[in-house]
Amino acid sequence: MKKPLLEFTDRGIYCDKGKFYIDPWKPVDDAVITHAHADHAYWGHKRYLAHHLSREVLYYRLGEINLQTIEYGETITKNGVEVTLFPAGHVIGSAQVRVVSQGEAWVVSGDYKVEDDGVCTPFESVPCHHFISECTFGMPVYKWKPQLQVFNEVNSWWRHNVEHNLATVIVGYSLGKAQRILQNLDLTIGKVYTHGVIENTCEALRRNGVVLHPTERIIPESNKEEVRKGIIIAPPSSVGTPWMRKFQPYSFGYCSGWMAIRGAKRRRAADRGFVLSDHADWDGLISAIDATGCEKVYLTHGYTASFSRYLNTIGFDAHEVHTLYGAEEEELIEQAGDITA
Repeated sequence: MKKPLLEFTDRGIYCDKGKFYIDPWKPVDDAVITHAHADHAYWGHKRYLAHHLSREVLYYRLGEINLQTIEYGETITKNGVEVTLFPAGHVIGSAQVRVVSQGEAWVVSGDYKVEDDGVCTPFESVPCHHFISECTFGMPVYKWKPQLQVFNEVNSWWRHNVEHNLATVIVGYSLGKAQRILQNLDLTIGKVYTHGVIENTCEALRRNGVVLHPTERIIPESNKEEVRKGIIIAPPSSVGTPWMRKFQPYSFGYCSGWMAIRGAKRRRAADRGFVLSDHADWDGLISAIDATGCEKVYLTHGYTASFSRYLNTIGFDAHEVHTLYGAEEEELIEQAGDITA
């Protein structure tokens, strides 16, 4: 029986022909990284390959690693196997990995969303025989509103807070969500202030040539009353900490796809929940999988069991696989000591 081009191992997705792994979670010699989130980019590999726009964030998070970067659409060869990166639309620098050998094509999606957020390079469908896809939000209840509608709500909330002398704290992951929030704020309302971990990530992206709206890092010497007139972008790890409480009275908003579920806002103690995700929703997942024309689809994390059953009922050959992807981003960052004041 012919060995598959990619296989699922206890270290990650492995290409035996090419002698490399994709997003491995244990140390390996040769790692191809889809994006710089902590559940996909681990420390300890001998060699890394990623998209050019992930470079500075990977250095910031992992230190002086041996890193090669390429552009979207650029192909390199590893032991006779072609490796090409395509936009995933998840966060800045995120990529799908296409692996081709002897006419057989596999695509590893990494994390992705199909809506163009105006910040990262939009998702691109990549034809393949085998598609390895996430399904974080693979349930029919998850259907996203257009981004413009969400940010109209965010900016109206911010304006209301300013008018009522409330500070505004908006929470999102430091890579991806924070930049998406920043680029869609109405800056006629006020200035944007950032928690240290948010600013560190934005600075890394700016070093990589990414143009972002102006921000001001909150430091101990910051004028608290001036900060309270603006909007504060903070990571999930700051919720309920003394750092956040010093801006009281404030209104606290949480941006996440999980806000679509009743009770999620309450569990996170948020005043407002904004349904904003950097992952594809139910319809986006199905359309993305269908557009590949794949013969088989493998589901790596999320609602893998129920979503694979559904896909099989509508004509796909879908399989559930188990990986270490999908852990809460902020938990992994905290473990890595990436939280600063």
